Amino acid sequence: MEGHRGPGILIDIDGVLTVSWEPLPGAVEAMTALRDAGRPLALVTNNTSRTRASIAARLAGLGFPVGPDDILTAPAATAAYLRDRHPDARCLLLTTGDVRGDMDGITLVEDDGRPDVIVLGGAGEAFTYTALNDVFRHLDGGAHLVAMHRNLYWRTAGGLDLDTGAFLLGLERAAGVEAVITGKPSAAFFGAALEHLGIEAGQAVMIGDDVESDVLAAQRAGITGVLVRTGKYRPEAVRAADGTPDHVVDSFADLPALLDGL
Repeated sequence: MEGHRGPGILIDIDGVLTVSWEPLPGAVEAMTALRDAGRPLALVTNNTSRTRASIAARLAGLGFPVGPDDILTAPAATAAYLRDRHPDARCLLLTTGDVRGDMDGITLVEDDGRPDVIVLGGAGEAFTYTALNDVFRHLDGGAHLVAMHRNLYWRTAGGLDLDTGAFLLGLERAAGVEAVITGKPSAAFFGAALEHLGIEAGQAVMIGDDVESDVLAAQRAGITGVLVRTGKYRPEAVRAADGTPDHVVDSFADLPALLDGL
């Protein structure tokens, strides 16, 4: 961490910096303060509907001082996993949104009968009964299952919406398989983020709105966890969680002050 003040920071996007792509109060100012203080940071997101370049452009347009190189996404991590573990595999991608730009080197096929790997991204309109039933049949026929995350829901301007994890549980149970998770809360995803910043786990802080996938998963990887009371934060989820966050703050706007006190 030589040349930097304080820890490196891993930051979730949805529910922490923005909700429905509108910045939360004080988030832009807090991010700017972190940049001005020279703190190394990376945005680590399970967003599966946009590419890194698209996310960076949207955030920059809102005033956040970030670029594509600051952003690590579940689709990019998924592509790296597939290149390493399933080279040359025929992959059927079910997701809402277009992340093909972050799937370099992966052979993506339509539902033509025999994909080697099923890849689940973000839930939404693409998750029809027909599409999910086709996925089930491929899994029953021996296809591998990879999912970008297990999030059960996320926060939108209209409230909480179901996410992939709610459907993944049923597919795993019905097909008798267990998915490989490539985004948060996988340890490999956090490891990639630490490698990206060139720091050790003990030098990092993770801030997120999901007590399990963001905060406690980071803490299990040796990273200090900070939970925000925005986004999908729910007191009952915290009470039911398998652990206690290291820190809880009202919002991302409170992070610079918290870090100054660490």
